[in-house]
Amino acid sequence: MRLKDCHNFEDFRKLAKKKLPSPIFHYIDGGADDEVTLNRNTSSFNDYDLVPSVLNDVSNIDMSTTVLGEKIDFPLFPAATAMHRLYHHEGERASAKAVEKMSTIFGTSTMGTVSIEEIAKVNKGPKLFQLYIHKDRGLTDNLLERCKELGFSSMCLTVDTVVAGNRERDRRTGFTTPPKLTLGSLLSFALHPGWTINNLTHEKFKLANIIHMTQKGTSIDKSVMDYINEQFDPAMNWKDAEYCVKKWNGPFALKGVMSVEDAKKAIDIGCTAVMISNHGGRQLDGSRAPFDQLAEIVDAVGDKIEVILDGGVRRGTHVLKALSLGAKACSFGKGYLFALAAGGQKGVEKILENMKAEINRDMKLMGCKNVGELNRSKLIYRK
Repeated sequence: MRLKDCHNFEDFRKLAKKKLPSPIFHYIDGGADDEVTLNRNTSSFNDYDLVPSVLNDVSNIDMSTTVLGEKIDFPLFPAATAMHRLYHHEGERASAKAVEKMSTIFGTSTMGTVSIEEIAKVNKGPKLFQLYIHKDRGLTDNLLERCKELGFSSMCLTVDTVVAGNRERDRRTGFTTPPKLTLGSLLSFALHPGWTINNLTHEKFKLANIIHMTQKGTSIDKSVMDYINEQFDPAMNWKDAEYCVKKWNGPFALKGVMSVEDAKKAIDIGCTAVMISNHGGRQLDGSRAPFDQLAEIVDAVGDKIEVILDGGVRRGTHVLKALSLGAKACSFGKGYLFALAAGGQKGVEKILENMKAEINRDMKLMGCKNVGELNRSKLIYRK
């Protein structure tokens, strides 16, 4: 299989599996505990059927939307995810360049492996930074100030990771950051020489945004679960979130909101958006899927705050269903990380091109000229 043969999520996943050592593939692919929530994130979309309208002039389709203060060409953007250099030696550089070409928002993480300074040089489009609050609060201020100086357009605070979820695949494969050879993983690394050679011959793995303030996760072999439990602050609360909102003083999303009550609190502290997310099913297994919670949250707060759906999106029709229930836009993570592993920058470009084409085609088939025409009348719940 080659990149040109990748037409959907599963194709990119298969190619990524061929290219990545087992511990790294399963770090992307896996979820928490029994992975019930991971699977429900996507299957939840099947509970609703789309209802198309016919005989509408759909010769010109406008897929654009405005979210987080930015107009983007289509209502989907890659979620901010960590450690892209695990998947491809160019890391976030490749992802950022690809996303700029597609005229949507690029998200990068506190735990990125390419610095925000370099991201600002290679991507001149809208950029979102994903903030984690560490026990060392100096890191928080430093990151907020640097992002502001670099012209990042929006900020999101991830609030569902005060401790790490029980990711049993990572325990079985011995996944660490940076990756290390063990007796258990040696064969997998040997069977993926392309990845192994690139990892050994390119720059040293590092958490580029925080390396000047902590060596954790860079010079010491740690599982991601250990890093989160040692470094992220479980004492984080609403006052901390409000502090970040005020210090940023711009478009600000709270990521990991799953209840109406928390969405209302996000409004109270000044957030401009909430990202309905369960961290890709990687934290609390048995929790609700974002799509299952979408309508309730939109009905309660959708006229006061932007609602972004994050989780389980694999098809253009998933985006249309989310927008029909009231989401302003969607973000996705696993799909573009598989694409990054499959083909670097070209891989990310291809999956975004595929998704944009699906959204365009599906809107025409729905008889919708613009995203504003996607509403509850376009959906029926499958009882």
